[in-house]
Amino acid sequence: MKIHYIMHADFENIGVIGEWAQEKGHTITNTKPYKGESLPSVHNFNFLIILGGPQSPRDVVECPYLLDEIALIRQAIEHEKIVLGFCLGAQLISEALGGHTQRSPEKEIGIFPIRLTGAGQKDYLFSGFPEILDVIHWHNDMPEVPKGGTLLASSEGCPVQGFKYSDKVYGFQFHMEITKEGISELIAQCPNDIIPSRFTQSVAELKAANLGEIHEGMKVVLDRLIKERL
Repeated sequence: MKIHYIMHADFENIGVIGEWAQEKGHTITNTKPYKGESLPSVHNFNFLIILGGPQSPRDVVECPYLLDEIALIRQAIEHEKIVLGFCLGAQLISEALGGHTQRSPEKEIGIFPIRLTGAGQKDYLFSGFPEILDVIHWHNDMPEVPKGGTLLASSEGCPVQGFKYSDKVYGFQFHMEITKEGISELIAQCPNDIIPSRFTQSVAELKAANLGEIHEGMKVVLDRLIKERL
């Protein structure tokens, strides 16, 4: 499996996905468009992962490379590649499918639950998961469920936490991939995000979080996403 992931900040990496890819023997490469790196041809990967970051699709004038990413995502979907986006990545997938990025009703920073919809509970990726499960959040925006897509999850602070466009295309506003080291990096690089709010945990709470179950869930989702989808 050839996996390519797109980064949007040096401090926001693939986290536990890298560990999973190594365990499974997958080839993994990355691009940093924010540093001027060119995106790959759609023919150079089987699985495209778009990570989160501090940018927003609502500000493409300031970050025009996001338009190139949207175009690549659209091509990847047309070529029936596996496509998975987290946070900003989910928003870019929605944009590629004609959706629009919106401001989330609440900023969410920390470990908070999401609730799987009926469709989410029936979906192959989340079969056997609890209806309510803890995940990692670090966002102000959220994607629109694109036309033809299905809402998979929501939360008290954000009505669109996950959507599915096809068996190969998923967008998660939440995170399952970030490690404890990644959280420490986010704390260091984005201190203004931790200004108290209804759904913002303290630095102490963030650093004390147990991510083991979330990471195991991430690996289950990845295994299921690639199974019989090449």
